[in-house]
Amino acid sequence: MAEPIVITLGQLAPRALPVYRTAFSMEQHFLVHFGIAVSALRVIHFMAQVLHETVALTRALENLRYSAQRLPKVWPQRFLPRGPLDPARYANDEVRLANAVYGGRLGNDLPGDGYLYRGRGLLQLTGKDSYAQATATLRTGYPSAPDFVADPDAVLSARWCLGAAAAIWIAKGCNEAADEDDIVEITRRINGGTVGLAERRRWLVRTRAVWGG
Repeated sequence: MAEPIVITLGQLAPRALPVYRTAFSMEQHFLVHFGIAVSALRVIHFMAQVLHETVALTRALENLRYSAQRLPKVWPQRFLPRGPLDPARYANDEVRLANAVYGGRLGNDLPGDGYLYRGRGLLQLTGKDSYAQATATLRTGYPSAPDFVADPDAVLSARWCLGAAAAIWIAKGCNEAADEDDIVEITRRINGGTVGLAERRRWLVRTRAVWGG
């Protein structure tokens, strides 16, 4: 059996947050356990998505501070002129915005869930269902893993952030899509659509240059 691939961040993420540096230096066993580190194709796709979602490992929490002009471009079906919501009422208000765009879906069924389960971590887990899915999958190999639904900020810890990302990657079948070198399908499974696909492709070129595949 081939040796697992060890990920070094190098110049891909020169300003990586300390929590992510610690995770990649101490916790890559998660990538081995879930079969990501055994394949160059899986590593390059995993890292391309991670680097996109975290802006080269500089972001932990989803940025929901949008201008009124930007909101209809990000959520055209929700905000005027095509949607029902007035963007001026949600501009630069992360709590109100998150509860409006994420509430009542993605498993968010209680008041405030939209903001509580906004995007976090290496693959920006979003929605209560994703937090639950990551918990269940991670606990198949790590029974002591925290309940991310009960403690969403555990997704941001150095101990568990890489495990949470690996678990949601597996839960959404991304290893299989990576084996097919299918970045469009991986993006759909991670993002729910193809937002940022061009940038994800650019990251894939860079990760492929480092790890092959």
